[in-house]
Formats: sequence, structure tokens, C-alpha cells
Amino acid sequence: MSQSAQALSHHDGSRKAGQSSRLGWIDILRLGLVQAALGAIVVLTNSTLNRVMIVELGLAAIVPGLLVGVHYGVQITRPLWGHRSDTGGSRTVWILIGLGLLALSGTLASATTLLFGQSQTLGLTIAFIAYVLIGVGIGASGTSLLALLATRTPPERRATAATITWMMMIMGIIITSIITGIALEPYSHTRLIEVTAATGATAFVIAWLAVLGIERKPTVTPAQAASGPPVRFSDSLREVWHDGEARLFTLFIAMSMLAYSTQDLILEPFAGLLFGLTPGQSTQLSGTQHAGVFLGMAAVGMGGFLFGRRYPGLSRQFIIAGCLGSAATLALLCLASTVAPHWPLGPHIFVLGFANGMFAVAAIGTMMQLATQGRTGNAGMRMGVWGAAQAVSFGLGGLLGSISLDLGRMMTGDDGSAFGLVFGLEALLFLASTMVALRIGRRRSSIQRSVTSQSTSIQAAE
Repeated sequence: MSQSAQALSHHDGSRKAGQSSRLGWIDILRLGLVQAALGAIVVLTNSTLNRVMIVELGLAAIVPGLLVGVHYGVQITRPLWGHRSDTGGSRTVWILIGLGLLALSGTLASATTLLFGQSQTLGLTIAFIAYVLIGVGIGASGTSLLALLATRTPPERRATAATITWMMMIMGIIITSIITGIALEPYSHTRLIEVTAATGATAFVIAWLAVLGIERKPTVTPAQAASGPPVRFSDSLREVWHDGEARLFTLFIAMSMLAYSTQDLILEPFAGLLFGLTPGQSTQLSGTQHAGVFLGMAAVGMGGFLFGRRYPGLSRQFIIAGCLGSAATLALLCLASTVAPHWPLGPHIFVLGFANGMFAVAAIGTMMQLATQGRTGNAGMRMGVWGAAQAVSFGLGGLLGSISLDLGRMMTGDDGSAFGLVFGLEALLFLASTMVALRIGRRRSSIQRSVTSQSTSIQAAE
């Protein structure tokens, strides 16, 4: 039997072996609760605590900015945690270990609000340690969660599964923001610590109940089971890097997420400086954008649910449409910056959010699809590599946007021109990301056609 026929036979055997352990819709919803728990803890450290450091503690804005950058930077270790979940026999253990560490380190970070009043150096040192641990917790838990979803979700459900989990994360952030906002009144540092600790404990219990028993059936792939000793970290990483498709997708994630995050820190200043929006109005504009993101994700999920089985490449089409839509709306923002305030900014930002949501959740669905393509059953490693690329790009994106805006203002002396330059840069990044996305899946599709053709020829000869 030829190698191609053997590969096809192995694929069929793997498919049949994995059908009994596939996740149903209820299981996917349960794992969505874990993602919501992650979002609930992270929103307190990335949003509430940032505001407290700047307003209540009077620290320079660069301090919380650098701390958030630290936790993104630490997530370059995601491949390590993905490999641990591949070889550790249980992904849910790493999900809970990471989430527990995140809850504890989030509480430690909030406790630094008391330390900063005594010693700036001591407060900054402990805060740095806390944010390093926050990055480790997010990396260990989030990577293992995505790997579990990728290996156990049927291919035709992966786009919808990605949508469900990310929408539940957004809902977790919204619910947490409302409840903790009420609980923090009247504000005190002690109350912040209590609320953060209670949120972390509640999130951990919810996640523990959500994953309880979900791995009763083995999640180790047939390739892993037949390979004997666990694959070494260096060998697993090398296998991913030598996979041209995985390397191409890593480039796409890095470029598209850099474009996606570059606007984060400049959109509200843009609305304030050029359109005269108050802080409250610009915050509402941010809510409008997130509403668009939410509906964009929902559109991808609905499309996957209705047509995913009939059109296997639908996620790729959503990625391309989302990237092109994002590029077009950003290019139009360049025009808006020249005619402000005479521009329908609210509807425009909603459309931008919709396009962003489409491409982002479709990219997660494609990530889950490609994670199961490895020869050594290293879905966790692959998720780790792509998660690291995403985290690094997110960390650099806000910095790139801020620096580009400052340089633009220095060169042109005009706010509108400076914002236009940044939005134009983002549009170009999205166009470049689209060109990369067009190449994703081409090689794999041609190989699958070749294998199918050879298998048909062999069966006819027999």
C-alpha cells in the first residue's frame, strides 16, 4: 500500500476512533463557561485595576500600560503549556491549574493598591510578579482550553464552537463589569481586593463544574497513542515550524492581530480630538464597536451552523471578508479624519467592529481546524504557537498605534493627518493579512485531492 493510501487509512481510523469522544453542543457551552470565567478575571486586571492605578493612585499611565504589556509578553510561553497539555494525559487539569493561578495572581495584583501607598518600589515589584503570573495563568488555561475544543469538536462545528465560546467570554466580561461595578461602591482598596478575590473564586468554581467529567473518554489522539514515549518539546515545536501551513498561519495571526489591536489605544482619543466627544460619549462609542464585534461573531457562528457541513472552507471565506471589510472601513476613517466632525462616526465604528468580529472568530475556528493536522497529535503545541503570536501582536499593537500617532503629529503638526496615517497603516496591514489568508489551505487541499485520487486508483486496481 502506498504512503498516500496509508495516510488516508490512518485518517479514517482516527476519524472513527474520535467520533465517540466528540463534544456535543452542551459540552461546547460548558467550555464556553470556562472562557467566560477567564474573561471575568482578566477584565478586572486589564480595565478596573488600570483605572485605579492612574486615577486613585495617581501613577503615570505608562505604569499599568507596561504591566499589561508584561502579561502579554509572558504569553510567549504558550507553546510550553500547549505541549504540557499534549503530553500530560489531561487538558482539563491544565485548564484548572492555569485558571487557579490567574485567580490568585489577579487578587495579588489588586492587593498592590495597598502597597503603592507605602512604597512605590515595593508596589511595582509585587505588581510585576503578579502580572507575570497572570500571563502564565492565561497561557496555561487558555491554550489547553482551545486545544481541547480543537481535538474534540467535529470539523463542521468548529467555527460555531469558536463563536459560542468567544461570545460567552464577552458576556462574562459584561456581566462581571456590571456586578463588580455595583459591588465596588463605595470604593476602597480593601473592597477592590475582596471583590477581585470573590470574582476569582467564583470563576474557578464555575470552570471546575463546567469541565467536570468532560474528559471521561480519552482525548489523546491515535497518533499519540501509537507513538510510545511522549514527544519532546523541541521535537514537537520543530514539527510545527517545519509545517509550511502552520508557519503561514502563524504569519497571518501575527499580522492580522497587529492590525486589529493597533486601534485600541487611539480610537477614543480620535473621537475626542476630532469629533468633540466627551469621555462618556467616547466610552459609548467603544460599546458600539463591541456590539458590532458581537454581531460579527454571531454571523460567523450562524453561517457555520447552517452551512458548515456543506461548505468546509467557509471559515476561510469569513476571514477574507472580515479582513477586507476591516481594511475598507479603516481606509474610510482616513477620509473621516479630513472631514471631521461631519461624518457618521457611530455607524462607521459599528461596521468596523462587525468586520473585526467576523475575521477574529473565523480565525479562531480555522486555528482549531489546523490544530488537528499535525502528525504527532500536538494540537496543544500548535495552539500555543499561534496563541503566542497573537499575544505578542496584541502587546505590540497598542504601542505601535501610540508611537505612530505621536510621530505623525510631529511630522504633520495636524491631528487629523496623524490619525489618518495610523488608520492607513492598519488598512495596509489588513490587506497584507488578506493576501496571506488567500494562501491558507491551498496546499492541504491539493494534497487531500491527490490522496483521494490515489486511493480511488488503488481500489479500482484491486
